[in-house]
Amino acid sequence: MTTYYAGCDVGSTTGKAVILSDSGLVAGAICNSKIDPEITAREALDAAMAQVPDLHSMQDLACIVGTGYGRTHVPFAHENVSEISCHALGAHFCDPSIRTIVDIGGQDVKAIAVNEDGTVREFAMNDKCAAGTGRFFEAMSRTFDMSLKEFSELSLSAKKITPVTAQCSVFAETEVVSLISKRHPPADIAAGIQTAVAKRVFSLARRVGVQPSATVTGGCAKNAGLLKALARVLRVDIVVIDTDPQLAGALGAAVFARRRANS
Repeated sequence: MTTYYAGCDVGSTTGKAVILSDSGLVAGAICNSKIDPEITAREALDAAMAQVPDLHSMQDLACIVGTGYGRTHVPFAHENVSEISCHALGAHFCDPSIRTIVDIGGQDVKAIAVNEDGTVREFAMNDKCAAGTGRFFEAMSRTFDMSLKEFSELSLSAKKITPVTAQCSVFAETEVVSLISKRHPPADIAAGIQTAVAKRVFSLARRVGVQPSATVTGGCAKNAGLLKALARVLRVDIVVIDTDPQLAGALGAAVFARRRANS
């Protein structure tokens, strides 16, 4: 009989859940965050469990670990672990060569240095400003009247980079509107936005040291223009993990759950 383990990552904008077996990743799900973190966790976990015919209730899971900002409000979790440790272990599970992680979430950015065993060596975090987070990119895509996916690819066709210098997300939005009104090519402005965010990430990442291999986790890891800008600014190749990078924290939590159940 197969044994299953789960990780729930309750973030500021989305909830994620991963089901793991002793053989590997079995299922994963993402949902929008609700006001109540417990409801978010339940919805994500139910969606992941629905993909596994053997699972009929949470009692069928050997262990559940919660992570993310809402991890202490997941009463059905057997344990909770910081999202920093979970992103480190989740990325390590996908690629043991990874030594640097940039986790860009809905409302914060983290730079994580990882040891050879997937533990955290050092980390730095920016949760005081929304610039460069998922919320910031959502605002930028609305300014360009595009979907988030369309905006993430816009800068790839840029002929040059139009600098965006504002450090605050509110002022940056105003600056971008001004640049658009002055007829700067949208792709060039988008390249300026991606570069500005990459430079902010670099100032954070250099505090922990940028070493290859490096990867990006969180929803913003799906931003193709940002990955290109980060590779240029950080001067490293960005490894794209073979699991949805938005699930990295939940995956790490599930690995912790498997370890706990088998210890």
